[in-house]
Amino acid sequence: MPIAAAIQARRLLHFTYDGFRRTVEPHTYGTDRKGHKALRAYQVGGGSESGEFVGWKLFHVHEMHGISAAPQAFHGPRPNYKRGDQAFARIEAQL
Repeated sequence: MPIAAAIQARRLLHFTYDGFRRTVEPHTYGTDRKGHKALRAYQVGGGSESGEFVGWKLFHVHEMHGISAAPQAFHGPRPNYKRGDQAFARIEAQL
């Protein structure tokens, strides 16, 4: 799974979600409180069903398609990042 590796390497991720291609800075990966594999990420590019193209989002992994790590790195945690994200029951990787 490229998600955990991308977090550790601080690499951008690309994928399609809700029909929109997205570019994100992955911050936390694990299982959310409803039992879904999930990713907390800061979206930096692409589209969004909500119309909010940039900002914090929680993605369900089973709805992410064509996941790939980009060669570009990001510098580190975004402002307002909360290590130990309370939306997760189990965290497998985090910045």
